[in-house]
Amino acid sequence: MRVAVCQLNSREDRAHNLAVARGLLERAAASGAELAVLPEYVDFLGRSADAPKPEPVDGEFAAFFAAAARELGIWVHAGSFHEIGPDESRTFNTTLLFRPDGTLAASYRKIHLYDVEIAGRVSYQESRSVAPGEEAVVTAVNDVPTGLSICYDLRFPELYRRLAVAGAKILVVPAAFMLHTGRDHWEVLLRARAIENQCYVLAAGQIGDHEPGRTCFGRSMIIDPWGTVLAQAPDTVGVVTADLDLDRLETLREELPSLANRRL
Repeated sequence: MRVAVCQLNSREDRAHNLAVARGLLERAAASGAELAVLPEYVDFLGRSADAPKPEPVDGEFAAFFAAAARELGIWVHAGSFHEIGPDESRTFNTTLLFRPDGTLAASYRKIHLYDVEIAGRVSYQESRSVAPGEEAVVTAVNDVPTGLSICYDLRFPELYRRLAVAGAKILVVPAAFMLHTGRDHWEVLLRARAIENQCYVLAAGQIGDHEPGRTCFGRSMIIDPWGTVLAQAPDTVGVVTADLDLDRLETLREELPSLANRRL
């Protein structure tokens, strides 16, 4: 199964962001990818005051990526967007996954919200404007059980263990991981989630500067269940692909049955 992760530098121009995303999906399809993954907040990453009006899961954002999936004939994981939330002051940070016929296969609302204060480096309170999701989601992509997550979820291994126990063989991580933490933690955490859950990990990140004064780490990558990085994006907008060997995954799980041996 060939997969692709797409790396963007989304900013405040939503139309431009979507056009770039569509172009990367076209490149992924041309490379033979069956599944392409986009990063968190693929359509807009800028000042909250300028953010697009939140939409339902069948709104314009969904229609755009449903059409891309249908026209390109691939599975499209549309990163995430601002979904209408539970009240006027908060949205949901939501992933949508589309089948090659353009129908919606699954959606996931980010559970863990990025509330962080690092003196002189990072000050961000996602929970002020975003409501947390509550449901862990595993869905089939070409009959392969796939677990969904978003960015800050990566720091909470209990979510990924739940996904693996529910049958996931692929874990998807769209992100806008900050440079300050990403340069030390991004790859380490992704490889850990792959190793401890014996899953492939597909991580699509935002890259570069965004408003207001925010820089994302990038380094989108595809990792195998042994923790080996199969493909990694350079520090620019683009697409990387890799072939997932699901027979190798089963062999690794048989030879080192850590999932089967768990006691807790």
